[in-house]
Amino acid sequence: MGNYLAGHENGSGNYPPIFATGLRFLLASPVLIIIAKLSKKPLLFPEGKRGFQVALTVFYFAIPFTLMIYGEQSVSSGMASILFSTMPAAIVISSYFFLKQRITLLQSTGVVIATLALGFIIYNESGTVEIESWRGVLAILIAVAMHAIIYVKCKRQCSEVSILTYNALPCLGASLLLLSCAVFSERIDFHVINVDSFLSVAYLGIVSGVLGIMAYFQLQQRATPFYASLVYFIFPLIAVSLEDIVRKHRISTSSLWMIMPLLLGIFFVLFPLWRSSLKKSQLSTSND
Repeated sequence: MGNYLAGHENGSGNYPPIFATGLRFLLASPVLIIIAKLSKKPLLFPEGKRGFQVALTVFYFAIPFTLMIYGEQSVSSGMASILFSTMPAAIVISSYFFLKQRITLLQSTGVVIATLALGFIIYNESGTVEIESWRGVLAILIAVAMHAIIYVKCKRQCSEVSILTYNALPCLGASLLLLSCAVFSERIDFHVINVDSFLSVAYLGIVSGVLGIMAYFQLQQRATPFYASLVYFIFPLIAVSLEDIVRKHRISTSSLWMIMPLLLGIFFVLFPLWRSSLKKSQLSTSND
């Protein structure tokens, strides 16, 4: 995720946000469709659930990823990764409202701690190279919320659908929708587009996008939830470190210290899920 967010910043610099997102999906979608065909996975959702596939196209791909690129025009990749580390808290809150899942006291405490720590970091870094505008922060947080809600909806309605089915056609549909919108709503100056920026977008779409999706969901399928969710602890640290080394952008010492309570809050959010998963795994092993 650290490389992915840094790539966002490099690749979209010469592109308007809607056009950049559409181009990225246009490059990724043929690869996903070919992989789905080779894997003999259906491209369409089961009958009765195809309306949700359209919603996925708009509210998981088109709008959130456009918001990410828009946000990173004024928010550094390291700060964006810190904002994205709150995804588990957003998923737990969404599960409470949409699935009526109970939130434990430990999880509630974790949400409060993470929110306060994140609020301090945002306030502390506002007006610096890390956060040049609050609009970028808001755009990224909205993207996080939309991804969390769609994730919860997917869990309830389409848990049996292949991850390739989830991504292939929605990715293509989002690209066509966004490129059409970009033609009418953005000024696309093709004279400033160079080979390096195009290759960066191609990297985002084909390498980072496709391989990232496949690797993460393979991790979720093959590893325990504990190890799969460690990504939310690791990628903020990687992104902040890369930004310090490559771009010489360093967040303030006080904000660095506040990353620890932020991650502690996320740990509190995830711990009951890890414990429940471990109990189910032990029960399944004992039954076998």
